[in-house]
Amino acid sequence: MKTQESIISQLLEKDYFQGIYEGDLDAMNRIFYPNALLFGDVKGQPYAKTYEQYIDAVKSRQSPKDSGKPFKGEILNIKVVNSIAVAEVRVKMFEFHYHEFLSFHKINDNWVIVTKMMSDQN
Repeated sequence: MKTQESIISQLLEKDYFQGIYEGDLDAMNRIFYPNALLFGDVKGQPYAKTYEQYIDAVKSRQSPKDSGKPFKGEILNIKVVNSIAVAEVRVKMFEFHYHEFLSFHKINDNWVIVTKMMSDQN
């Protein structure tokens, strides 16, 4: 039997990291709750978006895969308590090195990201 941590880990690898890398909107829509919120900083500037605003930006940019630039997603930690979880990850893409905390909630037996907090560590 798979642990909840291993299920979330697979979702991160298959839908989150691959979705970002390839610009795969279907994968992104599978792992994000439609009303998810994103907060943090990018290049020292405050960052706050709705999921809709975020996915619009993903749609309009060249994917890391198509750019030919390096990409790496790394899971640092996953903590699960009943129907909630937090994953700590690092994402290196383009000129960014993001440290992220992804809050998950299990809704209708599916884990989805409800909040993404990130900080660009350049």
